[in-house]
Amino acid sequence: MRRLFDIVIASAALVFFSPVLVVAVVAIRLESPGSPLYRQRRVGMNGEEFDVLKLRTMVTGAEHIGAGMAIDEGDTRITRVGGVLRRASLDEIPNLINVIRGDMAIIGPRPTIPVQVAQYTDRQRGRLAVKPGLTGWAQVNGRAALPWSERIELDLWYIENRSWRLDMQILLRTARMVLGGHGLYKGGTGGWKDPA
Repeated sequence: MRRLFDIVIASAALVFFSPVLVVAVVAIRLESPGSPLYRQRRVGMNGEEFDVLKLRTMVTGAEHIGAGMAIDEGDTRITRVGGVLRRASLDEIPNLINVIRGDMAIIGPRPTIPVQVAQYTDRQRGRLAVKPGLTGWAQVNGRAALPWSERIELDLWYIENRSWRLDMQILLRTARMVLGGHGLYKGGTGGWKDPA
């Protein structure tokens, strides 16, 4: 049932947002050189790796410039078009393709990069027990502004208490959060810090 739910919702959303996607792709291409799509290796269910798809919101090669993977409000690597896409979370639209492929679900912990997963404790690896999601419990309770360990704990709580009712609550809160643009950036307390 969950897989059917994911396919139906993702397919309908992709059709609905396709005009926005076309306009965004053209705008990205006009503003800066490079592919309008950005691929990044992420870790999914049971530690399986996949390439997550997003609309590019930063200059090409941004992960090798300045703060690397850390992104905060006012980051000069974010393009003007990228800033608009990020505020409305439209850069995540290609994630719907990942959902249709089966890499991701509509609801679940956000997929993280291999270097982050390599530092998980045994308990934190429980986060990989379900498919990563487009949105999740940590997303609607602070998003990137949360300390990293707190985000993981919220995701673990979701996995332990997963239900259709909770999923519907997450969807409704996601809609409100996207409209308000809250928690997009890590600020002073949020985000993952590379111990290296």
